[in-house]
Amino acid sequence: MQLTDRHQEYWRKTLRITAILLAIWFVVTFVVSYYARELSFNFFGWPFSFWMGAQGALVIYILIIGFYARYMGKLDIEYGVEEED
Repeated sequence: MQLTDRHQEYWRKTLRITAILLAIWFVVTFVVSYYARELSFNFFGWPFSFWMGAQGALVIYILIIGFYARYMGKLDIEYGVEEED
């Protein structure tokens, strides 16, 4: 099956946003925890490394999921591939 230019553009945009969000996930999950000792400033009254491990990462994960769902919903409508109710 040959993809049209419009399908290829849709797929490119999907891969780009997925890669960006995975990079953010990687930084939050691995980079912040790797440099936790160097991140020794207070954030909302707690050490930043503790706050990121306890709550910050979870908040960012939820924001990533919400952004992805909203972005892909708009992209699906723009390219006419949205799901029907």
